[in-house]
Amino acid sequence: MSDHKQQPSNDSILNKSLTRRDVLRLAGTGGLGLILGGGAIGGLLTAENKRKEGARVSASNAEERIPFYGTHQAGIITPAQNFIYFAAFDMTATGSKALQKLFRAWTAAAAAMSEGQPVGDESGNYNLPPVDTGESAGLSPSRLTITFGAGPSLFDDRFGLGAKRPPSFKDLPAFNGDQLEPQWCGGDIGVQVCADDMQVAFHAVRNLARLARGTAVLRWVQEGFQRTAAADPKSGTPRNLLGFKDGTANPAVTNDQEMNKVVWAQSSDGPSWMAGGSYMAVRRIRMRIEIWDRSTLKDQEDTFGRYRGSGAPLGAVNEFDPVHLNAKDKSGNLMIPADSHVALARGDGSVQILRRSYSYSGGMDLKTGQLDAGLLFISFQRDLFKQFVPLQQKLAKNDRLNEYILHVGSAVFACFPGTSKNGYIGEVLF
Repeated sequence: MSDHKQQPSNDSILNKSLTRRDVLRLAGTGGLGLILGGGAIGGLLTAENKRKEGARVSASNAEERIPFYGTHQAGIITPAQNFIYFAAFDMTATGSKALQKLFRAWTAAAAAMSEGQPVGDESGNYNLPPVDTGESAGLSPSRLTITFGAGPSLFDDRFGLGAKRPPSFKDLPAFNGDQLEPQWCGGDIGVQVCADDMQVAFHAVRNLARLARGTAVLRWVQEGFQRTAAADPKSGTPRNLLGFKDGTANPAVTNDQEMNKVVWAQSSDGPSWMAGGSYMAVRRIRMRIEIWDRSTLKDQEDTFGRYRGSGAPLGAVNEFDPVHLNAKDKSGNLMIPADSHVALARGDGSVQILRRSYSYSGGMDLKTGQLDAGLLFISFQRDLFKQFVPLQQKLAKNDRLNEYILHVGSAVFACFPGTSKNGYIGEVLF
């Protein structure tokens, strides 16, 4: 018997991932020529790296999935994604069966797309259109969430839902200074689609609209954005298009008690079907950017009641420092003007809402030659008329910011509670 240990053959080495020692040994035995002749040494050397990278990407993609099914709908207390594509639909069909069929189809599609899957199985029939539009094929789910809500107009005789409408759920009243345009208002059904990739978000709305053909049509849509995670790895509070941080005063979404108080409707509030749901307010707010850009820094900071750089309340140091509305400077003047945005929006802190807003850019206003850009304001609350309405009435009356903004769109939706894999979104209505 030989005293030498049996060495692995070159073939056995080629059938596994190569180490540096394997390469050196093959180079000494002429085996390296086999590698070079069979392709590129770099490809073989990186095979294991590619496998590991594939596993890492798969794990990363799994983390990018936000489940569609659950007690509450995703997209409400979910940390805000980079992009939004909001769509309002009007029903063209009538009868509860048509509405139920649409909700069932949308539920199946939304659940699939949230997992990064197409909306259905391809038949392979070249004589039929594909079941999925295909522009998100190969893309990760990108934390896609799809949130559905019913507008006040859905609760009428068309679907026999009149008795199901929550008593206080109706269109918002007119606010001081509103310049609402019909093309940005209302809708039987509201769908908030958010994702970390705009193409993924667009794909979702496109397929929902496609599934709705013959049953519902788009009424209005609005794209939106905020700073991406790549641009801001620290995930700081996003800034609006006026350059100020927006959403600093949001309640903690990780506090269940706080969310039950501020966001989630309770069975004691009204109809039991809304328990676990939330009421959404949507406002399209155009910003007079050109006028704002000519304002002094002092005027801008007095308007918001915060420092532009840090986001801290005037007179404070850090963004999340307490807001002291009665603090005065050496001359005895209030540090935070009483008509500043933060003073009016925050007030005594007794009224809270959950803001989930995005900036938007609609191109250029051909009438004025100015940018059509601003804020797609979205908030969730347990009761619209106890939370959002009194807050907006106060802002509309006295807010310094009104000089630089116009409210041109408005809609409200009752967002359903979540559903299980055996159910469908909106089934609580039936």
